[in-house]
Amino acid sequence: MNNPPKLLDRARECIRARHYSIRTENSYVDWVRRFILFHGMRHPEEMGVSEVEAFLTYLAVEWNVAAFTQGQTKAALLFLYQEVLNIDLPPICCRMTPFSLLDFQ
Repeated sequence: MNNPPKLLDRARECIRARHYSIRTENSYVDWVRRFILFHGMRHPEEMGVSEVEAFLTYLAVEWNVAAFTQGQTKAALLFLYQEVLNIDLPPICCRMTPFSLLDFQ
């Protein structure tokens, strides 16, 4: 009996199918892993926009990440939901950065 691929493996397959660079792949997978760990190993299908916003806010407030890093994290999570899980999230808003970099979607 074949087990379905795990979430991070599915993410890697989707990234590779779109010919993203290996650095982007590693970065996206790492941010997805951190997102899951941050929320106590909950599956992203059980979470939504409020959990994504909570994670992005945590990164800005507690880790003091740069706006670019926060934007990259947001892109990774949007990719996860839209391309891997085929789930459309409502617009994600994170007001913890002084830049409007995170207002894309």
